[in-house]
Amino acid sequence: MYKFLDKQIGIFDFGMPLGLSLNPDNRWVKKADIIPWDEIELRYAKLFKGHNGNVAKPLRLALGALIIQTEYQYSDVEVPLQIQENPYLQYFCGLPEYQNILPFDSSLMVYFRRRLTPEILAEINEMVIAKSQARQEKSLKDDSEDTGEPPKNSGTLIVDSTCAPQDIRYPQDTSLLNEARENLEGMIDDMHDPSDGEKPRTYREKARRDHLSIAKKRNKSAKMIRKGVRKQLQYIRRDLNHVDSLLQGDKQLTDWQKERLETIKVLYEQQKYMYDNRTHQVENRIVSLGQPWVRPIVRGKAKSKCEFGAKLDISVADGFTRLEHTSFDAYNESANLQDIIEGYRQREGHYPERVLADQIYRNRENLRYCKARGIRLSGKPLGRPKREPDIDKRQEHCDQVERIEVERKISQAKGSYGLGLIRAKLKETSLTAVSLSVLLLNMAQAGKLLTGALKKHFFCVMSVARFGRIALSIIGILLSALT
Repeated sequence: MYKFLDKQIGIFDFGMPLGLSLNPDNRWVKKADIIPWDEIELRYAKLFKGHNGNVAKPLRLALGALIIQTEYQYSDVEVPLQIQENPYLQYFCGLPEYQNILPFDSSLMVYFRRRLTPEILAEINEMVIAKSQARQEKSLKDDSEDTGEPPKNSGTLIVDSTCAPQDIRYPQDTSLLNEARENLEGMIDDMHDPSDGEKPRTYREKARRDHLSIAKKRNKSAKMIRKGVRKQLQYIRRDLNHVDSLLQGDKQLTDWQKERLETIKVLYEQQKYMYDNRTHQVENRIVSLGQPWVRPIVRGKAKSKCEFGAKLDISVADGFTRLEHTSFDAYNESANLQDIIEGYRQREGHYPERVLADQIYRNRENLRYCKARGIRLSGKPLGRPKREPDIDKRQEHCDQVERIEVERKISQAKGSYGLGLIRAKLKETSLTAVSLSVLLLNMAQAGKLLTGALKKHFFCVMSVARFGRIALSIIGILLSALT
């Protein structure tokens, strides 16, 4: 059940002890003004269709807590403690007055991430962008207006893809198989009853020694690794047979153990296939037992050739960032370019004049699509270079310089807003963490535009005042001359 608040409080409505007051120039006060809380609350309330049970936490508290966590990379336990100690964070989360108690239990952070899905956060992201653009247009309404017809295509769309690495252990084959073997041994221990007789033999001590003999070596040869994988596969095959025999009786596993058992079976089949065929590639390869949906994403970067996490497409238009596509499976980003351009047309009412993207986006299908709609797709032409190139070198250089904006957004999200390492443990909450990083990027951009508009207004006022002082001086000189 969800209960609406009377109204979203303002800065002067927030109760402070001893007659103190909040500073209007504080960054969290400004961030609270960027987000349209009332509109978002209407969307959030639709998630609670029942009218019975406990009242859910307000939207401003749930979203505010997630934004604070993403901003500072706090743990779930630390977030309510920081809100308890900081009145500005309490105002940002919508509390009516300062209170020295925990606003909620730390376990609710998981439910906040589950309820605020990537789809809802995408809508919130659009609301923040729309509010910022409306405010910017209001500040510029005194400028000269163009009464002519708008161009057919206008604007610039910058597109790029990146990977949001997941916080998992580096997936070595021997370590994955050893973890699977230990999980199977735990299942056997839980299902075994001493009254049934002797426990099935698992050779766990010998298997542990075999694993440590490889794990503790600094330099491992390919022959040594292959031998260690073969031994662990034999142990796992034996343990799987024991588990199946116990399940055929009256033994039961917990839901978590059933899910882990299915993951181990898939892992065993993949590792057995790679061992028999002497290869290191397999479809839908499992790199983590705890997060089996994570896939290796080959990026070929200088830091790491392969990353493990979600791959996502990002677009930047007018300084604002949008999350266009997210998937844990590897894909060719050029296949999503047309959908990204169509999404731009639905938002703006027209196609972009140009699209700045990597060379991988310049395939023949995308080039034909852009040419038919009068869109210039940046980059070098396909095929063998001509002897007399007709490429505008200056235009090509400008495109490359302007395309850096999307790289800067990605770097900011990874360095400041948690996109560089996703610590969420569930698939849906991991996608929520990615969407929150993009939302904070746009909140930062909206804050810059608001600051710029205030500066422009300040300088306009100062110019008028300066002109008034000059006019008064001239009038005084003329009066003195007449007298």
